[in-house]
Amino acid sequence: MANAASGMAVHDDCKLKFMDLKAKRTFRFIIYKIEEKQKQVMVEKLGEPAETYDDFAACLPADECRYAVFDFDFMTAENVPKSRIFFIAWSPDTARVRSKMIYASSKDSISISTNEYQLLLSSKVLLSVKNQCDFRCAYSGYK
Repeated sequence: MANAASGMAVHDDCKLKFMDLKAKRTFRFIIYKIEEKQKQVMVEKLGEPAETYDDFAACLPADECRYAVFDFDFMTAENVPKSRIFFIAWSPDTARVRSKMIYASSKDSISISTNEYQLLLSSKVLLSVKNQCDFRCAYSGYK
């Protein structure tokens, strides 16, 4: 179903791969891309479970927008291993204005399709994504 604001639909594979990440932990991350000609949000890249945050960060383009979900492992203050799934709206300053507008107006469609994440992050600086994840997991109610 297309988003009324942007006209972009979300491909069924987006939800299926997200459910695999969430339930089976078959992926560390998923990167989604809008295919403007097809008017759909599609899965662009699947990260293997052994891949790291740095591997994920290296897959995000410096000058193009993307959506992503990342399965973030961390230790609580009590030394208990935890995992949280973050939805990231990647919109670097160097991206085209049209692309930023399309991604911003389509964000609700993809986030509703993958609505079982714990935290939505909107970040323009790659390093801040990691810092926000660390901060949220360590100091907020996401323990």
